[in-house]
Amino acid sequence: MTSEPATAQPRSTRRWIEHWDPEDHGFWQNTGRPIARRNLWASILAEHLGFSVWSIWSVLVLFMQPEHGFTATAEQKFLLVSVVSLVGAVLRVPYTLAVPVLGGRNWTLLSVLALLVPTGLAFYLMQHPDTPFWLFVVLAATAGLGGGNFSSSMANINLYFPEREKGWALGLNAGGGNIGVATVQLVGLGVIAVFTTSAGAAVPLFYVPFLLLALWVAGKYMNNLATARTDTSAQLAATRDRHFWIMSVLYIATFGSFIGFGFAFGLLLQNQFDRTPLEAASVAFLGPAIGSLIRPVGGWLSDRYGGARITLANFVAMALGTGLITMAVLADSLAMFITTFIALVLCTGIGNGSTYKMIPNIYAAKAQDQIAAGAPREETLAQNKRIASSMLGLIGAVGALGGVSTNLVFRESFAATGSAAPAFLAFLVFYAVCIVITYTVYIRTPSRRPTRPAGTTPAQTRQAAS
Repeated sequence: MTSEPATAQPRSTRRWIEHWDPEDHGFWQNTGRPIARRNLWASILAEHLGFSVWSIWSVLVLFMQPEHGFTATAEQKFLLVSVVSLVGAVLRVPYTLAVPVLGGRNWTLLSVLALLVPTGLAFYLMQHPDTPFWLFVVLAATAGLGGGNFSSSMANINLYFPEREKGWALGLNAGGGNIGVATVQLVGLGVIAVFTTSAGAAVPLFYVPFLLLALWVAGKYMNNLATARTDTSAQLAATRDRHFWIMSVLYIATFGSFIGFGFAFGLLLQNQFDRTPLEAASVAFLGPAIGSLIRPVGGWLSDRYGGARITLANFVAMALGTGLITMAVLADSLAMFITTFIALVLCTGIGNGSTYKMIPNIYAAKAQDQIAAGAPREETLAQNKRIASSMLGLIGAVGALGGVSTNLVFRESFAATGSAAPAFLAFLVFYAVCIVITYTVYIRTPSRRPTRPAGTTPAQTRQAAS
């Protein structure tokens, strides 16, 4: 069922944009680019704070020390961050669909306002260590609200930019959000260094004024696109397309690893190498920071050389890095572990950018196939762009489940053996499977060579669609 924009109802032209055609070069140069960039930067701020809140418990578990009344075991802490990750992953589906219904600006305002709830609950829980563990997990899980912001933000920004600039724009938007994982860890490091592990409640308190700032920025600088529509039947049909599931698996490997490793890094340093909370926090931010900053480079490289090629090379690097990490764990080499782990998270950032660039290319290629078969051009391009926008969010939701499984694998690994080595061996096998999938589906034998989509290179078209 397709929901058309409510054009009969009056809308403020300052808040709602009735006409948007970024593929029109004249429109883009004269009107579209400054509006799109303004919305992009406001979106990055909101998404950054969403990621910070989503990953806040990966930092707060470092403050949950016995001397402060906390009794959670290592396995329980991994379970806690897994539940938070799961909630964020599940919420990505409704968050994606909210943008065309309510508008990008309106939904950003609502989603940022909602982040005050988990922030307030985290402030409360860190002062009440006697809270029953099951209730502790339930209340902390509301931090998953921050995980949903990614999908709505990406779906919204995807609508603003032309195909030829989406790799960089989506990379900036995602990278600026992803780095929130590192930012909250830096905040935690600062609090531990200045106030010790007794002041965990200061971490969520730090974010309250920034959430209020993001509300003001979104209200002042963002817009709603009236041309964005919900096309539920087409979205459901797209989920039956094999590329939806293939790209979801690849994104589980890249983004799931990024968010899972980002949540687990501090806990791994504590439980595998007996580091203190301060020692763990002083290192844990490096991986997510580098992985986030490099994500736009993954999108840029994909714009230039093709998403499939970059993704394949990246999975090879991830497999090699995971093998070295396993060796570091078995050799009890802290220096080797930190170096290779940070390099692995860097690779996940590149893979995040390259896999996400492949998604709109696939649907742009499908649109060109349909146009070549006689479908009306404007309607077909608009339809496939709406589907691609929704798929960005839906694949982001499936990919985020990788963060859940990553921490659950670590939990089971420690529970069974007291070591992370079996977990990393499992990841190595998974990355090897992704190498085979990427090469077989997108590199070796594309089943057909569609007409080149506007704004892409022939290599991109050949690799992004089969």
